Amino acid sequence: MPPATFDLPPATFLRTLPKAELHIHLEGAIQPATVLELAAAHAMLHTLPAHDEEGLRRWFAYRDFDHFVEIYMTIQALLRRAEDFSTIAYRNGEDMAAQGIRYRELTVTTFTHTHLQDKRIAIEEIFEGLEEGRRRARRDFGVEMRWVIDIPRNASFDDAGNYDPLPAEVTLAHALYGMDHSVIGFGLGGNEVGAPPAAFAHAFDKARAAGLRSLPHAGENAGPASVWGSLHALGAERIGHGVRAIEDPALLLYLKERQIPLEINPNSNICLGVYPSPAHHPFPHLDRMGLFVTLNSDDPPLFNTSLLAEYQLLADTFGYDAANLTRIARNAFVASCAEPELKRSLLAQFDEWLKEWNAD
Repeated sequence: MPPATFDLPPATFLRTLPKAELHIHLEGAIQPATVLELAAAHAMLHTLPAHDEEGLRRWFAYRDFDHFVEIYMTIQALLRRAEDFSTIAYRNGEDMAAQGIRYRELTVTTFTHTHLQDKRIAIEEIFEGLEEGRRRARRDFGVEMRWVIDIPRNASFDDAGNYDPLPAEVTLAHALYGMDHSVIGFGLGGNEVGAPPAAFAHAFDKARAAGLRSLPHAGENAGPASVWGSLHALGAERIGHGVRAIEDPALLLYLKERQIPLEINPNSNICLGVYPSPAHHPFPHLDRMGLFVTLNSDDPPLFNTSLLAEYQLLADTFGYDAANLTRIARNAFVASCAEPELKRSLLAQFDEWLKEWNAD
């Protein structure tokens, strides 16, 4: 990959570059200011370890997976009514506009809200809020959002490894209901270890038959077998993460030949200890080998990142120049599950921007 060369400073170019993001968790994208606002609204400030933004940012700093789950569940407990979901969807749209992100597919773990916490919130209320916030964001910021509803795989197994089908069945019902509310995909998230994809095939078969896209996480904290399982048992059309495919030459060839997109999240992988540093991350190697790679931020405030920061990493650490950064950005629009008319419009806008950029 050649050294980075920009006609404008990298930050200026990157902020201007039209972007799409395919792998980001709505609940994991809530910024500290909104966390404080929600906690105050529900008289739950006592559940937080700090009552100011800087203190929450220090708490967010990732220590280990248990700490990550603690943060995630604490934040989720603050989402108790439709307007809370409207608020976080709208703020997400505001963040998109600030970063030059035109389109996002956001993962929402609805089972946690309806079954794992005592909140008495119905799935109808969740989607009422999500859609109200999405529509306001489109009106005010000109951005588009779609939802991916995912199964929390770790809630599906007990300590002895026995499988409980309830999370998958409930999540499937949520996703099918949500197809009239901007849901485009069915996902599988959480720690892969001890939770193989094949256990969830029954739910994915029904989701795909109904027209939902298969978008599971795999190949993050488990190796190539998890990716293979997602491809064969779940009919995965994209792989969330997928970086550990680098460990299996046959899998690399399979992914390359079929151009199955990978939703790669470098800073998340580093924070979670999948790789020790940016220099060890396989993103540029997967790209050079011809795999279909996209760039994403996962849970940005929890990993002290943003989509802009991820693109900056490609430039600073891997020497991506403007042409290669533009190529990676376009990949995300191509790999999106946006409905055909919207997808054509987004790609046309991107190509028009590129034409004007090259002319300048």
